[in-house]
Amino acid sequence: RTAGNEMDQDIVYYARAQHNLLLGERTAEDIKIELGSAYLTDEEFEKKTMTMRGRDLVSGLPKAVEVATAEIREAISGTISQIVESIKDTIEETPPELLADIMKNGIIFAGGGSLIRGINILVSEKTGMPVKISDDPLTCVVRGTGKVLEEIELLQKVKLAGRKETF
Repeated sequence: RTAGNEMDQDIVYYARAQHNLLLGERTAEDIKIELGSAYLTDEEFEKKTMTMRGRDLVSGLPKAVEVATAEIREAISGTISQIVESIKDTIEETPPELLADIMKNGIIFAGGGSLIRGINILVSEKTGMPVKISDDPLTCVVRGTGKVLEEIELLQKVKLAGRKETF
């Protein structure tokens, strides 16, 4: 599963636990896109709300509930924390020469999860490293994989850089 899907599930669970509301995954994704944030960004965004529409788990009838940005940030905070911890774990295992490059150039985020507002600020705060969002986060991983497959020697360089020495 991807982090984005995990966040969608977090929102579905939040709606069920806090509002007795059954949400569809597409509705949860729309809420994540509209209100999702990992970090308190700006006051105007914090005032934003959205109506969650689903089925009332008690009556079985349609139900609408207004939610705010802060609620959704709290709902997805567990997944966001897992992302941050995974990044920190990866940094700890990164070879020193590669780590020096990352410290100089920054961590580059890709994928849909990188579009969560403020995730770059949060990760930068937690790691002490600059964090940038890829210019095209939704397709850059696929394009990069294609480049590596076109020039297979690039893959060998990546494999060697990531190899752990054993004694």
